[in-house]
Amino acid sequence: MSVPGYQKILLLAAVLLLSTDQLSVAKDQSGEKASATPVAALVQTFVRSHCLDCHAGPDGEAGLDLQAVLARGLDVVHPGEDRVWSQIIDRVAVGEMPPPDGEQPSSEARDSFISVASDWLQVNQRLRQAGYGRVQARRLTRLQIERSLHDVLAIDIPLADKLPDEGRPRGFTTVAERQAVSYHHLASHLKVVDLALNEAFGRALEKWQQPLSRDLNPQAIVRTRPQSRCREPELREGRAVVWSCSMPYYGRIPATTAPADGWYRFRLHAAGIKLPESGGVWTAVHSGPCVSNAPILEPIISFEALAETRVVEFETWLQRGHMLEVRPQDSTIKRASFRGGQVGTGEGEPQNVPGVAIDRIEMQQVHRYELAELRQRLFGELPLKPKKGGGLELASAQPDQDLAAQIKVFAGRAYRRPLRPGAVNGVIRLAGQMLAEGHSLSDALRAGYRTILCNPEFCYFVEEPGPLPAAAIATRLSYFLTAAPPDQQLFARARSGELLDQAVLQSEVDRLLGITGSDSASPPPVGRSEPARQFITDFAAEWLDLDQIDFTQPDRKRYWQFDPIVRMAMLDETHTFLTMLLREDRPVSELVDADYTFLNGRLARYYNIPAVEGDAFQRVALSPVSHRGGLLTQGAVLKVTANGSTTSPVVRGAWVAERLLGVVIPPPPAGVPAIEPDIRGSTTIREQLERHRSDAGCASCHRLMDPFGFALESFDPAGQWRERYTVRAKGKPGPAVVSSDRLPDGREFANADELKQLLAADSGQLARALAGHLLVYGTGAELTFADRQAVAAIAAESSAAGGGLRTLVKAVVESPVFLMK
Repeated sequence: MSVPGYQKILLLAAVLLLSTDQLSVAKDQSGEKASATPVAALVQTFVRSHCLDCHAGPDGEAGLDLQAVLARGLDVVHPGEDRVWSQIIDRVAVGEMPPPDGEQPSSEARDSFISVASDWLQVNQRLRQAGYGRVQARRLTRLQIERSLHDVLAIDIPLADKLPDEGRPRGFTTVAERQAVSYHHLASHLKVVDLALNEAFGRALEKWQQPLSRDLNPQAIVRTRPQSRCREPELREGRAVVWSCSMPYYGRIPATTAPADGWYRFRLHAAGIKLPESGGVWTAVHSGPCVSNAPILEPIISFEALAETRVVEFETWLQRGHMLEVRPQDSTIKRASFRGGQVGTGEGEPQNVPGVAIDRIEMQQVHRYELAELRQRLFGELPLKPKKGGGLELASAQPDQDLAAQIKVFAGRAYRRPLRPGAVNGVIRLAGQMLAEGHSLSDALRAGYRTILCNPEFCYFVEEPGPLPAAAIATRLSYFLTAAPPDQQLFARARSGELLDQAVLQSEVDRLLGITGSDSASPPPVGRSEPARQFITDFAAEWLDLDQIDFTQPDRKRYWQFDPIVRMAMLDETHTFLTMLLREDRPVSELVDADYTFLNGRLARYYNIPAVEGDAFQRVALSPVSHRGGLLTQGAVLKVTANGSTTSPVVRGAWVAERLLGVVIPPPPAGVPAIEPDIRGSTTIREQLERHRSDAGCASCHRLMDPFGFALESFDPAGQWRERYTVRAKGKPGPAVVSSDRLPDGREFANADELKQLLAADSGQLARALAGHLLVYGTGAELTFADRQAVAAIAAESSAAGGGLRTLVKAVVESPVFLMK
C-alpha cells in the first residue's frame, strides 16, 4: 500500500469511527447551535459542577474564565481554546481538578468526562486539520534560507546571521505560528539575496585566479618589531611562542589576516614548551579582529600541544581583516602576568609558565563548490567569453530563448517542486525586458533569479491540506534532516513516485544522514560536519538549548576551572554522544542513563575522571562514582540550564520535564515573583521553594518539575559536581546539597544517579517525548491533543521494531502526521 493511501485511511478512520453522538457539531433545523448533544450536556454539567467555583469570570484562578468558554457553546472547539481544553482534560485525569479540597466527582463521572471530552476535542481538531491542515503557512528559517541559497547558487558564504533573530530560546524556530514576518524581515531577506547573488555572479564572471595560499614560518608569525611591547607571539629559539596568560588577544597573528571574506583551511604546526604536570599545553584557536573595540572572538578549535611538534588542521570562515588568535587557555595551569596590557620579548621566560611554540602555519582559501559547478548552476551549458574591460560574459546566439530556459531550470530548483504552467512567465517577461533595453544576458538572468529568490514559493513551504505529494515529502524530509533543499537523488525519487514506498523512504533517511553501511562516504563540504552530526548539531541547538551556551558565563572567581577549552569540549561531548546514539541506533533510555560518555583529556580532568589522555574524543566507560552518564549530567546541558552564578531547581526541572519527558509546564501565574538566591548562604534554594510548593496554586506545577531540578542541584552552574553550596559573600562552603525527592507518581530517589535510573526505566515516555519534539521540529506545528495517539503509535512502532534513536527518527518520518500538511 502506498503511503498516501495509508494516510487517507487513518484520517477517515479517525473521523468516522467515532459515533455520531460524540460529534458535538450538529445543528438543529433552524440553524441554531445544538445545546443538548451528549457531549455538550456531559461536559457542561461536569464543568459547571466542579470547575466554575474557581474559574469563572475575568478574575478566575490562573486567568481561566470557563464561564466565558461555556457561553460560546460547545458545538466546536473555538479558536484559542485547544490548549484550554487539553489542560482541563489533563488536570482532571491526574486528579488535580477539582482541587483536593473541592467537591470530588465520582470515578465514573470523572472517567466519563475524560473519555467523552477527549474524543470531542480530538475529532474537532482532526476535522479542522482535514480542512486546513495541521501546519500553518510556514516559511524557511534563517538557517534554511542560508543553506537553500548555498544550494541553488553554489556559494558558501555565511548568511543566517544577517537575517532577523527568530525568537529563541524557547521552542523551535521551525514552528509556523511563531514565525513573524515584518517589513524588517522582508528588507533583510532582500539584502541577503543580493549578497548571495553578488557572491555567485562575481565569482562566476571573473577570470580564474589562484586561490590565496600562504606558508608562514616563525619569522613571519612573530611580531614585526621585536623590541616593542605588543600582543603578537615572540621569537624564542627559532619558534613563535605564546605564553600562558589571561590577556585577551595575546597570541594574535596578523600574518593570518584574511584579505577577503572566505573559508580558509589551516595547518598549524605547534608544540608545547615548559609542559605542566597535568600533561600538554591545552591551546585554543579563535578568530576576530583581535582589537579592544571589537571584543567578540569566534571559537574554532582546541588542542593539546605536546613536547613533539604536531599538525592541527581546521577550516574556518574569516571576514576580511580578521585573523587568528592562538594561545594557551587552560585555566588550571600557571599563568604569566604582564604589566600595561602588553607583552615584551623575554618577559614570559623567567616566569616559568607553559607556552605554545608555533613552527609553521599553512593557510589556503577554499570553496565548497568548484567554479565549474557554480557556473553550471547559474548558466547551464551557456559558454563564457572574455568581456571588454576585463572579466567574462555569457555568449548566446539566441539570448531570449536561453534566458527563458535557464530561468525555468533555476526556478524548478529554487521552488523545490515541478513548475506549474506559466509559473515564471512574469519573471521571464521582466528579464526579457532588460535584454530588450540593452542589458547583458547575465544581468537579465540575475534580475530574474532575484525575483525568484524573493518569491513566496522560495521562502515558504508550499503544502496543501491532506496527504503530501512526493515532491512536498521530499522537501519536508530534506529540511528536517539537513535544513537544506532536496538533492538530485531525492528529487528524482520524488518525481518517479518511488519516495511513496516505505522502504525507499527509510533508505533516504539513512542516506541523508550519511549512514550508508560503508566507510567510503565522501568528506563533508566546507563549513559542515558529516551529515548525522550536522543533523544532531542543528536539532540539539534548539531541542536542548545548546545554542544558548554563551548566553551567560560562569562567575570566573567561583568557577575558575571553566575556560574556553572546556566550553568547546562540553559541546563536543554532547554532539558526539548523540551522533553515536543515532548512527548505532542505541536505545532511547541511554539519553538519560548511559554507562559511558565521550571525553577528551581536558574535559575528563574537569569532571575528575582519571586515565583519559589526548584531545581526541573517545568513548569512556563511567564508574558510579563519576555521577556522569546521559544528557542530564553532561556539562553543556548543566551549563545552559544555569545562569552562570546560581542554579535553580525550577529552571532545570522545567527543562527536564519539557525537553526530555514531554511535559508542558505553563508559565507562572501573574504576580508570582522569581526566587532570588540567598547569597548569604543562610537558606538553601529548597527551603526557599517550600513557600511555592506549599501553595495550592503553585504546587500543581512545581510537583511536576522541582524533583528533577533538586536532583541536579548536585551540579554547580558550570557543570561540576558539588556536595555543598558555596557562600557567595565569603567564598566558604555553605549548606549541604540535598538532592533527594519524590517524582509526581510517588517514586522516591536519593540523588541524580537514582533519578536517571527511574527515568530510564520508562523508555516509553522518553520515546514519546523525543518523537513529539522531532515531529514539531520536522513539520513546523506544535503537537495538538489529537496528535497524542500518533506520537504514542510512533513510540510503540519504534519499540516493537527493537530499535533505538534512528529507528525512532524513521518512525517519525513514516507517520501520517509527518506525511500530511
